[in-house]
Amino acid sequence: MPRTLDVSTARRFSVAPMMDWTDRHCRYFHRLLTARALLFTEMVTSAAVVHGRREQLLGFDPVEQPVALQLGGSDPRELAEATRIGAAYGYAEINLNVGCPSDRVQSGRFGACLMAEPELVADCVRAMRAATDRPVTVKCRIGIDDQDTEQSLDRFADAMVAAGVDALYVHARKAWLQGLSPKENRTIPPLDYPRVHRLAARLEVPVAINGGITDLETAQEQLAQVEGVMLGRAAYHDPVLLSRVDAEIFGVAGRPFILRAVLAEMANYAEAQLSAGVRLNQITRHMLGLANGRRGARQFRQILSVEACRRDAGPEIITRAAAVLAEHELAA
Repeated sequence: MPRTLDVSTARRFSVAPMMDWTDRHCRYFHRLLTARALLFTEMVTSAAVVHGRREQLLGFDPVEQPVALQLGGSDPRELAEATRIGAAYGYAEINLNVGCPSDRVQSGRFGACLMAEPELVADCVRAMRAATDRPVTVKCRIGIDDQDTEQSLDRFADAMVAAGVDALYVHARKAWLQGLSPKENRTIPPLDYPRVHRLAARLEVPVAINGGITDLETAQEQLAQVEGVMLGRAAYHDPVLLSRVDAEIFGVAGRPFILRAVLAEMANYAEAQLSAGVRLNQITRHMLGLANGRRGARQFRQILSVEACRRDAGPEIITRAAAVLAEHELAA
């Protein structure tokens, strides 16, 4: 059954959109761990949505909801059409990427480089808002290159608010488009959480903070200053963290985390997906951190990463990996 959780409530904690990571298999897995968090697709360009293989790009299981579709682009008309298409697929929110610093993204005139063009981004948001009744949000940085983050971020955010944006997700680092790689841009520019806090205090729309947050204790501290927290790689590499989100962030009794039950459900999911032509390793690659800190974790990862790559690999690989952990627990 599709989830009907209010997306504005789900924004209190979200898993960041990450290229090559947060695909539909990852989201299905994460949803087994948290019923409340907002999940994101990978960034999909508006051109790909309008002209590409839509089901492959946008298809998802309703149990993943609430899910936000992240778009990349800078053509208001094309983004409006992509928004209409995404809304028709059932996404709970449509998000515009104004934060990715990669060269490929810049060459397509979308991502973080658009922070230098707030009027254009505002036109995009207006067009997207006119195309759907779903919330339209923006994910950005606090600035780029030599921008003054006090003046430029306020100017950018004010333009988004005037255009009707429903929320902002702000990565609390600058993006240096010249001289730093995308990987370096995730760690080298210093974090400036107070700048995001000042923005949140000034704006009437919700602001969620992203960047460098690796645990729920820090997330709770941030929620005293902002309306939402977004985790990326920490949530991906240590997925068990997500099993605590419903209780600790949303204050509701979450589903008890039982590792063998999660693995059994993923084996059932894999069986259904394999019959549709999916390779097992496309699913298990997202699960490697599930046994972190447990006895047998190394063998668990080896089974799910190496053996799952065989062309004939089936869901029994997941079952065998689960059995390895069970054997180590009994031997402890």
